[in-house]
Amino acid sequence: MDRARRQFCIRSACGLGALLAVAAIEAQDLKNVVSKERIIAIEARKFVYTPNEITVKKDETIVLAFTAVDFIHGFFIPDMNIRADLKPGQVTEVRLTPGKAGEYAFLCDNFCGSGHEEMNGKIIVTE
Repeated sequence: MDRARRQFCIRSACGLGALLAVAAIEAQDLKNVVSKERIIAIEARKFVYTPNEITVKKDETIVLAFTAVDFIHGFFIPDMNIRADLKPGQVTEVRLTPGKAGEYAFLCDNFCGSGHEEMNGKIIVTE
């Protein structure tokens, strides 16, 4: 192999190695971002969410991991236009990143009986 061809191969290999290193770093950064999400377990049961008050920081990404115990409950945050059905026997994840401080009410929007109106809570977003 002549000298020019050898240098081309060496430079190509170095360039490919650099691209792979950058890709590995970006993948690790993405993994770090995902792992920084706070997971909050919430149980939905007639006629209560436990916990029913959650405090988060503005721009913090959280995952609400719901487990419904006894019924197909609903979860609705009107001011954020976020809604999910919570089915018994499975975990339902709702991911959100509140961009504004304040208090946001959430409620069950699937009628679950005589105490249904009391099934609510709030997310408190701080600066």
